[in-house]
Amino acid sequence: MASALQKRVRGWMAFDWATQPFYTLGLTFIFGPYFATVAAEFFLTGGMTERAADAQAQSLWSMGQMLAGLFIAFTAPVLGAYADSTGRRLPWLIAFSAVFVIFTSLLWFMVPDGSAAIFCLVAFSIAFVAAEYALVFTNAILPSLGDHDEIGRISGDGAAIGYWGGVVALLVFLPFFYEFSEGKTLLGLSPAFGLLDGMAREGTRAVGPFIAAWFMVFMIPYWMYVREDNTPNRQGGMRAAMRDLKQSLAGVFHRRSLLNFLVSSMLYRDALNSLYAFGGVYAALVLDWRLMQIAVFGIIGAVAAAISTSVAGRADKKFGPRPVIHFCIITLMVVCVIIVGMTREQVLGIPLSPGSPVPDVLFYICGSIIGGAGGGIYSASRSMMVRHTHPERPTEAFGLFALSGKATAFLAPGLIAFFTWWFGDARLGFTPVIGLFLAGFVLLRWVDPDGDRVKWSSSSIPAP
Repeated sequence: MASALQKRVRGWMAFDWATQPFYTLGLTFIFGPYFATVAAEFFLTGGMTERAADAQAQSLWSMGQMLAGLFIAFTAPVLGAYADSTGRRLPWLIAFSAVFVIFTSLLWFMVPDGSAAIFCLVAFSIAFVAAEYALVFTNAILPSLGDHDEIGRISGDGAAIGYWGGVVALLVFLPFFYEFSEGKTLLGLSPAFGLLDGMAREGTRAVGPFIAAWFMVFMIPYWMYVREDNTPNRQGGMRAAMRDLKQSLAGVFHRRSLLNFLVSSMLYRDALNSLYAFGGVYAALVLDWRLMQIAVFGIIGAVAAAISTSVAGRADKKFGPRPVIHFCIITLMVVCVIIVGMTREQVLGIPLSPGSPVPDVLFYICGSIIGGAGGGIYSASRSMMVRHTHPERPTEAFGLFALSGKATAFLAPGLIAFFTWWFGDARLGFTPVIGLFLAGFVLLRWVDPDGDRVKWSSSSIPAP
């Protein structure tokens, strides 16, 4: 029989499985594209040109993501500090889980005429904030799940399980809910076996309730097995939390390893997120891919991420997280060079015959590598943060980790937009992503492979 700790670890991993469909179905492959299409059609019927309508729809979606990201960046550390100061985390997780379920369910009201676009954008943004807050509290539990050598493997296995959850959810939703044409799914069926009206896009709109139901079902192991220590609430409230957070922020600048890791991860995670966010757009603009090809691209990337993240977790256990991050960044830089150097007519200056399948095959390969290396970076970065985490303030530490991941969420998209305008070429617009990866790679030189929690735990330097 499994021990109590093993059950707690498996319950903790259930969070990644339960939440990943929000990112896979909601953010990337189903609701995001559907929102953009509906909003563009709404603006088009309002008198805009097609180009202006598309731009307005993309700007609206991007604005929602940017505002949600900035809100998370500057509130997550405060919320984490308060939770650590009071000694309670699970009540916060329960509260944000409830908010997540309610607001993802509201995505059902994204009707095809676009009249509820703003309402649903706000609902999605609130659900996104709730999901990211819940992730901060869940990550804060990671340091208590194993010893120094086991954390990397646990983080990798948890992330891998999450990616598999996204794959399974996508494989369920695409054939049985999502309308590809004339109100029919990929299998030629009406959505949900005829229970939903495909012509009213009810199958696609069901993505919100589907995500909410998935979360409620698969979080059951988490609620069953993940428990906090029975320590009483600490005194001091928000004033004490803000004092502790101020000391922690000041302490960061005295800790070279942590400071360089936070800045490095800020840069390379921003670059990676841009690959996720703009990969489908790039395929559509440069390679003229259609929705089905982009969906297959997404499935391949998710499967590769699920497999490689588990491998990365074991490499983390053997070699530590920093070499894993190094390897993944180098791999992603090579992929970016290939992508920037590829068109329908040539690859890295080598001409291709008309109609050659080489660009398609190569981009599928690049997609699998992006998914695989991206999953490895996510897992190893979480493990590296544990090595810089004060045992009494893990939620605050992962709040700072969330800050480093969101504070410059505008940087990569802004650079891509500027370079695209500067060169007048969507392909060359991806060039700055390589620079962000390179900068993150260089800064890792000053990150202690073993972290610094042991060093400062016996010193007087305040730390998160």
